[in-house]
Amino acid sequence: MAVSIIQGARIAGLVSCLPERREDTADLATRFGEATAARIAKATGIEARRLAAPDQCASDLAEAAARDLMDGLGWEPGAIDLLVFVSQTPDHVLPATACLLHRRLGLERRCAAFDLSLGCSGFVYGLWSVGALLATLPAGARALLLVGDTTSRLIDPLDRSVAPLFGDAAAAVALVRDGQAGPMTFDLGSDGAGAPYLMVPGGGMRRPAAEPAAPATLFMDGTQVFAFTLREVPRSIAATLEAAEWSIADVDHIVLHQANAQMIRHLGQRIGARPERMVLALADVGNTSSASIPLALTQALAATLTGPRADGGGCRLLLSGFGTGWSWGTVALACPPLAVCRTIALEEGGRSRPSPAPPFALDPDKTKS
Repeated sequence: MAVSIIQGARIAGLVSCLPERREDTADLATRFGEATAARIAKATGIEARRLAAPDQCASDLAEAAARDLMDGLGWEPGAIDLLVFVSQTPDHVLPATACLLHRRLGLERRCAAFDLSLGCSGFVYGLWSVGALLATLPAGARALLLVGDTTSRLIDPLDRSVAPLFGDAAAAVALVRDGQAGPMTFDLGSDGAGAPYLMVPGGGMRRPAAEPAAPATLFMDGTQVFAFTLREVPRSIAATLEAAEWSIADVDHIVLHQANAQMIRHLGQRIGARPERMVLALADVGNTSSASIPLALTQALAATLTGPRADGGGCRLLLSGFGTGWSWGTVALACPPLAVCRTIALEEGGRSRPSPAPPFALDPDKTKS
C-alpha cells in the first residue's frame, strides 16, 4: 500500500509480559539430541524460550501487562477510549478476545474494543490502526494496544523446524492523542500467495477437524520464509525511511521482528545498518510472534526509552515486523521518553512480578552462540 503518515498519536508507556515456564537447549537435547539442539541454537541465536502454562492464554499475559502499565501510568479504567488486541491465538473462535479483556480490565461501555488477527507483523499493524483511530478522537484520548501469542500451543514438540524457535509473550502499549506528537511513518504490505508456507492448516472453519490432512499444528517452510523476508523487508524499510526523510544513519535503534539471529544479521547487512544499532533480544525468549518487537524494546532498550536525551528530542526508532500472511509492516518514529517501559513475568496461577532482563546484544555479531 502507499506509505501512511499518522500525526498526533504518542506512545506513553510499554509493558511486556512473559510466562514463568522456561525451556532451554538442554531440554531440547532430550528430544532431538545434543548435537542437533546445539546446532539449532547456534544458527538461530535462540537458547531458551518462555512457554505458557496449560491454563494460560495470550489474554492472561496481555491482561497482566495492561494492569501493570495502567498502574504505572496512573490510568483509571474509565479513562480509556479504545482497546485493540492483536493475536492469532485468541481465547475463543468468538467472541473477540478484546471484549473479554474489556470486561476483565473494568473498562467503560463507551470504550471501543476489537481484535486484529495478525502474527509477526501484528505490532506494527496494531500501532498503525490505533494511531489512525486516535487521530480522529479528541485531544487527550487514550488507547491500549495489546499484542500477544501463545504459539507454543500450536507446536508439535517433535517438529524440530518450529519447536526450538517459538515462545510465548504479550505486551501492552499505551497511546495518547497529542497534537504535539511527532509523525509515525508506516509502510505496510501483504502477499497472500505466501500463506501456505507459514500456516496452521486445521482448526478453523475451512477444516475444523484436526485430521492428518489438516493438522491443527504450525507448519513452516523456513526456506520460503527466509526468501520472502530478504525480498520484502529491505524494500519496506527503504520506503519508510524515504517517506520519513531519514537515512539509515539517522536511526538510533533498529528493532526487527525477532525471528532468528541469522535473519536479523542478513537484514542488517542488506539495509546498510551499523551492527551496534541493531537490537537482538531473542536469546532467552525465542520468536514471540506479535509480541517480539515490544518485548525487544522492554528487554533491550528500557533504560534508553525512559531516560532523557541530550538533544531534548525523541529516540529515533525503526521497527519492522514480517511473517505469516505474507504480511509486513515498518514504522519510523521518534519516541519521547516513556513513563513506563519494563518486562514482567506471570506466574502459574496468575500472580505477576517484575522479570529481570536476560542478557541481550545490540550487535548480532557479538551474540553468544
